[in-house]
Amino acid sequence: MNFEQVELEVVDGIATLSLNRPDKRNAMSDQMRSEFIEAMEYIAIETSIRALVLTGKGKGFCAGGDISGMEKRLSAPVGELAINGWRRQLRVHHAVALLFELPKPTIAAVNGPASGLGADTALACDFIMACDEANFTWSYIHRGIIPDGGGMYFLPRRVGLVRAKELIFSGRKVECKEAAELGIVDRVSTLDGLVADAVQWAKDLSQGSAAALALSKTILNQSFETTAHNIFASGAQAQGICYTTTEHRHAVEAFLQKAAQAKKN
Repeated sequence: MNFEQVELEVVDGIATLSLNRPDKRNAMSDQMRSEFIEAMEYIAIETSIRALVLTGKGKGFCAGGDISGMEKRLSAPVGELAINGWRRQLRVHHAVALLFELPKPTIAAVNGPASGLGADTALACDFIMACDEANFTWSYIHRGIIPDGGGMYFLPRRVGLVRAKELIFSGRKVECKEAAELGIVDRVSTLDGLVADAVQWAKDLSQGSAAALALSKTILNQSFETTAHNIFASGAQAQGICYTTTEHRHAVEAFLQKAAQAKKN
């Protein structure tokens, strides 16, 4: 797959997707978003890929939305402004949903500033690893807009409702140390070792049954919005699927064989 503004590499079952506009601090352009969506759709269906690491090229993770898109939006005729914005939002949310709902473990390797949409994109991953040079800013308020990349959903689940309000209302910068203390960042690494450490973590997370991981993630992602009864019902259906997988059969057979051998000894 040939891309210009994202870079996809797959090694030993781990995909590394890098935002690739380092001269623009990896600001999300329309082209980058289209390439990101194409890459995510491929990662989702490619069975040889077991996990994803998302990072940025250069000194930044993602500076948010591209300024040229903002300029274009301001110059649109008044009668088209709202509908154009709605269409753009559908595209943004599709990209974020692909990342959030990817049926495989995802890790954001935040190598520098993650601002606005960049910070939201990191939050859409299952886990966040950052280097000391990383920082996070939900700076939408400074542009007279609200978080539109999932931040109002993801951030309260990370830090609690009151702290999420404080970060969004102020738009202040959160350095890596504070981000780790607040629970925004799960692990800290060095800049030089960040991606390698994230890839190793992705390998550790994706050793188990791919089917069980996918089903577990899907149910866990719904657990704050539904009842215990619904989670139990979804779990029962998922477990029924797991019982039919080759991975489950081989694991049980290996366990029984080991138990039988231990009994003989």
